[in-house]
Amino acid sequence: MTSDGATVDTPLKKLVGERTAKALAGHLDLHTAGDLIYHFPRRYDERGEHTDIRSLDVGEQVTVLAQVQRTAVRPMRQRRGNLLEVTVGDGSGGVLTCTFFGNQAWRERELRPGRWGLFAGKVTEFRGKRQLNGPEYVLLGEGGDGEAAANEEVEEFAGALIPVYPAAAAVPTWVIARCVRVVLDTFTPPDDPLPADVRATRNLTGIGTALREIHRPSSKEALYLARRRLKWDEAFAVQLTLVQRKHRAAAWPARARPAKPGGLLDAFDARLPYELTSGQQSVGEEIAADLATAHPMHRLLQGEVGSGKTVVALRAMLQVVDAGGQAALLAPTEVLAAQHHRGILDLLGPLGRAGELDAAEDATRVELVTGSLGAAARRRALAEVAQGRAGIVLGTHALLYEGVDFADLGLVVVDEQHRFGVEQRDALRAKADQPPHVLVMTATPIPRTVAMTVYGDLETSTLSQLPQGRSPIASHVVPAAEKPAFLDRAWRRLREEVGKGHQAYVVCPRIGEGPVSDEEPPREDDNGRRPPLAVTEVAPLLAEGPLHGLRIGVLHGRLPADEKDAVMRAFAAGDLDVLVATTVVEVGVNVPNATVMIVLDADRFGVSQLHQLRGRVGRGSAAGLCLLVTEAAEGSSARERLDAVASTTDGFKLAELDLEQRREGDVLGATQSGRRSHLRLLSLRRDTDLIRDARAEAIELVEDDPELARHPALAASVAALVDEERAEYLEKG
Repeated sequence: MTSDGATVDTPLKKLVGERTAKALAGHLDLHTAGDLIYHFPRRYDERGEHTDIRSLDVGEQVTVLAQVQRTAVRPMRQRRGNLLEVTVGDGSGGVLTCTFFGNQAWRERELRPGRWGLFAGKVTEFRGKRQLNGPEYVLLGEGGDGEAAANEEVEEFAGALIPVYPAAAAVPTWVIARCVRVVLDTFTPPDDPLPADVRATRNLTGIGTALREIHRPSSKEALYLARRRLKWDEAFAVQLTLVQRKHRAAAWPARARPAKPGGLLDAFDARLPYELTSGQQSVGEEIAADLATAHPMHRLLQGEVGSGKTVVALRAMLQVVDAGGQAALLAPTEVLAAQHHRGILDLLGPLGRAGELDAAEDATRVELVTGSLGAAARRRALAEVAQGRAGIVLGTHALLYEGVDFADLGLVVVDEQHRFGVEQRDALRAKADQPPHVLVMTATPIPRTVAMTVYGDLETSTLSQLPQGRSPIASHVVPAAEKPAFLDRAWRRLREEVGKGHQAYVVCPRIGEGPVSDEEPPREDDNGRRPPLAVTEVAPLLAEGPLHGLRIGVLHGRLPADEKDAVMRAFAAGDLDVLVATTVVEVGVNVPNATVMIVLDADRFGVSQLHQLRGRVGRGSAAGLCLLVTEAAEGSSARERLDAVASTTDGFKLAELDLEQRREGDVLGATQSGRRSHLRLLSLRRDTDLIRDARAEAIELVEDDPELARHPALAASVAALVDEERAEYLEKG
């Protein structure tokens, strides 16, 4: 230990000792005083205001403040020795049983009724009762055998707010609290990076005060002010990064691609068999205006499943082709790339068949470039792209490989952008002499705060209308464990639809035996549930059982590309009645004759995923039906999530629900970069106003000082909060 003043860069081993520092580094990735000081409490407990034990979920790693109610010792049946059962409660009526194995008379004396303590462990269930097996614990007050040192420190907080930290089994919350206390005793906070006028205008407390009060709050009001200041720092760092990026992008040069009267776009509009919705028209005008400027478009096009985004994107591509350029559409899977290729060729007709006998005047070519193309087909396609004869190029990440060269890439359309890495999008963008225009599409509606935070550098357009002719989709939860007869009825309902000449999807969360792929979750569940159902296991069972006699196809990401394409073609042509698939059908797959989707183990999917999957049915004139099959118990959070999905087809409402249930870090992009991020307190759901205010201040500051040259401490703070790789993620977009 040292008495020297600690700064954010001081290694923890100089402050808390080598052994503890090693545990903090190994289990929590905390290496410096700054890492620890920015490791904020997850929540605060108070004696008298306790965590409701009744709200704990099985499988959750928890720390609870509770009082010992009674103890009991009984011999173990399976092995020698005794079992100590300690029942603790929180005053709300909820109780937990803490179990300790072996002869531990000292522990029984220590854990006597009436004592308050912090108990940490994983919640399990035995015979309907919630338990903590062998939990770590620290008792509050009155000393305590073996825990005296920890008690002294925790007791300081016992009458006030007790911080509960994100912890690990080997480093419980009270060890972290003790280390924080040691660091704070000698900690010299950094100079406040926030400009004084912003602090004054927004009534924000100083950074030193905020960092102390968040760990050792003197009052609830002081804690609120500390959290507000530190949330502001996080929001401001992200917004400054985004606003700077937008400011730089506005100065980039790009080739203007103005509309050409009497060109391909006009010819396409004239042959469309239906009228564009008013939303498609207005968004199309926004995009057309962007394309006509000498700066690159950066626009996010979001819209409900089936709102007609592809037609809007195709019209933008045709405008670029009319102006002498090429357009590339990047799809997340070969199935979707091939589907786009077929769909766009159908929409364009003779306009997309340049060089063929029935081609229209001024027609272009539409090429598909994927990793599974044969050598001869690949050479031909690449020549068409390189020489500029292919105005529209569709593909997967294979478009990014060396050897795919464009004559004049003017527009990049990215479908379902959240499925692409930064480097992939950047590599495609680098294939143009000047930065191309970029249109990002997503069918996952994005809540306003997420759009403002994650896509804050993009202009946003929204399609909320559905085209005429789209049918309603009814959704129902099928509780397979409680009511097996309901599942039998689901299969009969599917057969009824096939009997009417329609088709159906059955979706499973896993492929089957073999290496785990991106489209399947981990096999084992933390709570010991059975592995998720798999396509390769379910399909034969259905063929022999409830769907016997129907024409069943199988589709998943591990199939060879030609097989995937053959299966999709057969399903689209009506040669298959049922497609048993993974989430490979989640986006873009368009078979209007499909009217039923049965999602097995639906609780294993996210809210937005389920909404996307559901959008595969009801795409024609017949009504759609989506059945969400689950074994989740009534009243569980998983079941409530499915009930919410079944209750509405409003994607924006579901996006807000999804945001509530997801880890904020995922939304903010910490996992996008693969590195630990310092964005910990900000809630996109609860802090909308704060994010909006931070954005307003960021715009004003960047307009005055674009590179933050006059605010070096702020620039450094932004770099620390938005780590280098995350900043690169934002920079490349």
